[in-house]
Amino acid sequence: MSLSARLLPPEFYLRTDVVQIAKDLLGKILFTEIDGVISSGKIVETEAYRGPDDRACHAWNYRRTPRTEVMFGAGGHAYVYICYGIHHLFNVVTAPSDDAHAVLIRAVEPIENVELMLARRGFSKPIPALTAGPGALSKALGITTGLNGANLYAPDSPIRILDAGYKVEKIMEGKRIGVESAGESAHWPWRFWEAGNSWVSKGSGRLRDSSAKA
Repeated sequence: MSLSARLLPPEFYLRTDVVQIAKDLLGKILFTEIDGVISSGKIVETEAYRGPDDRACHAWNYRRTPRTEVMFGAGGHAYVYICYGIHHLFNVVTAPSDDAHAVLIRAVEPIENVELMLARRGFSKPIPALTAGPGALSKALGITTGLNGANLYAPDSPIRILDAGYKVEKIMEGKRIGVESAGESAHWPWRFWEAGNSWVSKGSGRLRDSSAKA
Protein backbone atom coordinates (compact mmCIF):
# COMPACT_ATOMS: atom_id res chain seq x y z
CA MET A 1 0.00 0.00 0.00
CA SER A 2 1.28 3.47 -0.86
CA LEU A 3 2.64 5.46 2.04
CA SER A 4 0.41 8.31 0.87
CA ALA A 5 -2.77 6.31 1.50
CA ARG A 6 -4.87 7.81 4.26
CA LEU A 7 -7.88 6.70 6.23
CA LEU A 8 -11.17 8.20 5.16
CA PRO A 9 -12.25 10.57 7.96
CA PRO A 10 -15.53 10.27 9.89
CA GLU A 11 -16.93 13.22 7.91
CA PHE A 12 -16.81 11.16 4.71
CA TYR A 13 -19.33 8.71 6.16
CA LEU A 14 -21.58 11.15 8.01
CA ARG A 15 -22.98 12.78 4.88
CA THR A 16 -26.67 12.16 4.26
CA ASP A 17 -26.52 11.46 0.50
CA VAL A 18 -25.92 7.69 0.46
CA VAL A 19 -26.04 7.60 -3.35
CA GLN A 20 -23.16 10.05 -3.62
CA ILE A 21 -21.18 8.14 -1.00
CA ALA A 22 -21.69 4.93 -2.98
CA LYS A 23 -20.11 6.64 -5.98
CA ASP A 24 -17.34 8.20 -3.90
CA LEU A 25 -16.33 4.81 -2.48
CA LEU A 26 -15.33 3.62 -5.95
CA GLY A 27 -11.55 3.67 -6.18
CA LYS A 28 -11.08 3.62 -2.41
CA ILE A 29 -9.15 0.79 -0.75
CA LEU A 30 -10.83 -1.81 1.44
CA PHE A 31 -8.14 -3.00 3.84
CA THR A 32 -8.28 -5.86 6.34
CA GLU A 33 -5.85 -7.00 9.00
CA ILE A 34 -7.07 -10.33 10.34
CA ASP A 35 -4.93 -12.09 12.94
CA GLY A 36 -2.08 -9.79 11.97
CA VAL A 37 -2.31 -10.65 8.26
CA ILE A 38 -3.03 -7.86 5.77
CA SER A 39 -5.03 -8.01 2.53
CA SER A 40 -6.65 -5.28 0.47
CA GLY A 41 -8.48 -4.43 -2.74
CA LYS A 42 -9.70 -1.41 -4.68
CA ILE A 43 -13.47 -0.97 -4.49
CA VAL A 44 -14.92 -1.20 -8.02
CA GLU A 45 -18.64 -1.82 -7.44
CA THR A 46 -21.15 -0.59 -4.85
CA GLU A 47 -24.88 -0.38 -4.14
CA ALA A 48 -26.66 2.31 -2.11
CA TYR A 49 -29.47 1.58 0.39
CA ARG A 50 -31.51 4.28 2.14
CA GLY A 51 -33.29 3.20 5.30
CA PRO A 52 -36.60 5.03 5.61
CA ASP A 53 -38.10 4.89 2.11
CA ASP A 54 -36.12 2.16 0.33
CA ARG A 55 -38.01 -1.14 0.39
CA ALA A 56 -34.82 -2.94 -0.63
CA CYS A 57 -33.09 -1.79 2.56
CA HIS A 58 -33.06 -3.94 5.70
CA ALA A 59 -34.05 -0.83 7.69
CA TRP A 60 -36.94 0.17 5.43
CA ASN A 61 -39.64 2.08 7.30
CA TYR A 62 -37.24 2.32 10.27
CA ARG A 63 -37.36 -1.44 10.84
CA ARG A 64 -35.17 -1.85 13.89
CA THR A 65 -34.05 -5.38 14.80
CA PRO A 66 -31.00 -6.88 16.51
CA ARG A 67 -29.51 -7.42 13.04
CA THR A 68 -30.13 -3.90 11.75
CA GLU A 69 -29.26 -2.06 14.97
CA VAL A 70 -25.76 -1.22 13.72
CA MET A 71 -27.32 0.60 10.75
CA PHE A 72 -28.93 3.07 13.14
CA GLY A 73 -25.57 4.09 14.56
CA ALA A 74 -23.34 6.84 13.20
CA GLY A 75 -21.75 6.36 9.77
CA GLY A 76 -18.28 4.92 9.51
CA HIS A 77 -18.96 1.44 10.87
CA ALA A 78 -19.27 -1.97 9.27
CA TYR A 79 -22.58 -3.75 8.81
CA VAL A 80 -21.87 -7.40 8.06
CA TYR A 81 -24.68 -9.93 7.73
CA ILE A 82 -25.07 -13.47 6.42
CA CYS A 83 -26.98 -14.05 3.17
CA TYR A 84 -28.50 -17.46 2.32
CA GLY A 85 -26.86 -18.84 5.45
CA ILE A 86 -23.46 -18.86 3.71
CA HIS A 87 -22.21 -15.51 2.42
CA HIS A 88 -20.94 -12.74 4.70
CA LEU A 89 -21.84 -9.41 3.05
CA PHE A 90 -20.01 -6.21 3.98
CA ASN A 91 -21.77 -2.85 4.07
CA VAL A 92 -20.58 0.62 5.00
CA VAL A 93 -22.95 2.43 7.38
CA THR A 94 -23.40 6.09 6.42
CA ALA A 95 -25.17 9.25 7.65
CA PRO A 96 -25.72 10.42 11.24
CA SER A 97 -27.31 8.17 13.87
CA ASP A 98 -30.87 6.97 13.24
CA ASP A 99 -30.84 7.50 9.44
CA ALA A 100 -29.95 3.84 8.74
CA HIS A 101 -28.29 4.29 5.35
CA ALA A 102 -25.64 1.89 4.05
CA VAL A 103 -23.55 1.01 1.01
CA LEU A 104 -23.03 -2.61 0.02
CA ILE A 105 -19.55 -3.29 -1.36
CA ARG A 106 -20.08 -5.64 -4.31
CA ALA A 107 -16.60 -6.11 -5.81
CA VAL A 108 -12.95 -5.21 -5.33
CA GLU A 109 -9.84 -5.45 -7.47
CA PRO A 110 -7.14 -7.30 -5.47
CA ILE A 111 -4.09 -5.31 -4.41
CA GLU A 112 -2.24 -6.76 -1.41
CA ASN A 113 -1.64 -10.41 -0.50
CA VAL A 114 -3.34 -12.00 -3.49
CA GLU A 115 -1.83 -15.36 -2.49
CA LEU A 116 -3.80 -15.28 0.75
CA MET A 117 -6.99 -14.37 -1.10
CA LEU A 118 -6.50 -17.33 -3.42
CA ALA A 119 -6.05 -19.65 -0.44
CA ARG A 120 -9.15 -18.31 1.30
CA ARG A 121 -11.23 -18.85 -1.83
CA GLY A 122 -9.62 -22.12 -2.94
CA PHE A 123 -8.52 -20.62 -6.26
CA SER A 124 -5.32 -21.44 -8.11
CA LYS A 125 -4.97 -18.16 -10.01
CA PRO A 126 -6.35 -14.61 -9.76
CA ILE A 127 -9.43 -14.37 -11.97
CA PRO A 128 -12.31 -11.89 -11.51
CA ALA A 129 -14.50 -14.45 -9.73
CA LEU A 130 -11.99 -14.26 -6.87
CA THR A 131 -13.42 -10.98 -5.58
CA ALA A 132 -16.32 -10.10 -7.92
CA GLY A 133 -19.50 -10.32 -5.90
CA PRO A 134 -20.14 -9.33 -2.26
CA GLY A 135 -19.81 -12.84 -0.81
CA ALA A 136 -16.65 -13.55 -2.81
CA LEU A 137 -14.83 -10.38 -1.75
CA SER A 138 -15.70 -10.90 1.91
CA LYS A 139 -14.29 -14.41 1.90
CA ALA A 140 -11.17 -13.31 0.03
CA LEU A 141 -10.51 -10.49 2.50
CA GLY A 142 -11.40 -12.50 5.61
CA ILE A 143 -14.52 -10.46 6.41
CA THR A 144 -17.09 -12.20 8.63
CA THR A 145 -19.92 -11.17 10.95
CA GLY A 146 -17.28 -10.99 13.68
CA LEU A 147 -16.43 -7.57 12.19
CA ASN A 148 -20.01 -6.31 12.41
CA GLY A 149 -19.95 -2.87 14.00
CA ALA A 150 -16.21 -2.37 13.47
CA ASN A 151 -14.99 1.22 13.16
CA LEU A 152 -13.79 1.85 9.59
CA TYR A 153 -11.68 4.92 10.33
CA ALA A 154 -9.82 3.84 13.48
CA PRO A 155 -6.08 3.30 12.77
CA ASP A 156 -6.04 0.01 14.67
CA SER A 157 -9.31 -1.40 13.33
CA PRO A 158 -9.15 -4.83 11.62
CA ILE A 159 -11.12 -3.38 8.70
CA ARG A 160 -10.53 0.09 7.26
CA ILE A 161 -11.16 2.13 4.12
CA LEU A 162 -8.39 4.28 2.69
CA ASP A 163 -7.88 6.81 -0.07
CA ALA A 164 -4.74 6.00 -2.07
CA GLY A 165 -5.38 8.56 -4.78
CA TYR A 166 -6.95 6.26 -7.36
CA LYS A 167 -9.14 8.17 -9.84
CA VAL A 168 -12.23 6.58 -11.39
CA GLU A 169 -12.63 8.19 -14.78
CA LYS A 170 -16.06 6.83 -15.66
CA ILE A 171 -18.82 5.44 -13.44
CA MET A 172 -21.62 3.25 -14.73
CA GLU A 173 -24.96 2.89 -12.99
CA GLY A 174 -27.85 0.44 -13.06
CA LYS A 175 -30.46 -1.36 -10.99
CA ARG A 176 -29.38 -3.15 -7.85
CA ILE A 177 -29.08 -6.93 -7.92
CA GLY A 178 -31.34 -9.37 -6.07
CA VAL A 179 -33.97 -6.85 -4.91
CA GLU A 180 -36.72 -7.64 -7.43
CA SER A 181 -39.38 -7.93 -4.68
CA ALA A 182 -38.78 -4.36 -3.46
CA GLY A 183 -41.51 -2.79 -5.58
CA GLU A 184 -40.68 0.58 -7.11
CA SER A 185 -37.38 0.66 -5.21
CA ALA A 186 -36.15 -2.30 -7.25
CA HIS A 187 -35.91 -0.02 -10.30
CA TRP A 188 -33.80 2.70 -8.71
CA PRO A 189 -30.39 2.93 -10.48
CA TRP A 190 -28.38 2.74 -7.28
CA ARG A 191 -25.72 0.24 -8.30
CA PHE A 192 -22.44 1.82 -9.41
CA TRP A 193 -19.26 0.40 -10.90
CA GLU A 194 -16.02 1.47 -12.53
CA ALA A 195 -16.47 1.36 -16.30
CA GLY A 196 -14.33 -1.23 -18.06
CA ASN A 197 -13.01 -2.86 -14.88
CA SER A 198 -12.90 -6.66 -15.29
CA TRP A 199 -13.29 -7.23 -11.53
CA VAL A 200 -16.90 -5.98 -11.50
CA SER A 201 -19.51 -8.68 -10.87
CA LYS A 202 -21.59 -9.97 -13.79
CA GLY A 203 -24.89 -8.52 -12.60
CA SER A 204 -27.84 -7.50 -14.73
CA GLY A 205 -29.74 -4.23 -14.87
CA ARG A 206 -27.18 -1.97 -16.55
CA LEU A 207 -28.65 1.35 -17.55
CA ARG A 208 -26.32 4.25 -18.32
CA ASP A 209 -23.20 6.20 -17.55
CA SER A 210 -22.99 8.22 -14.37
CA SER A 211 -20.58 11.14 -14.02
CA ALA A 212 -17.86 10.58 -11.45
CA LYS A 213 -18.58 14.10 -10.30
CA ALA A 214 -22.35 13.76 -10.10
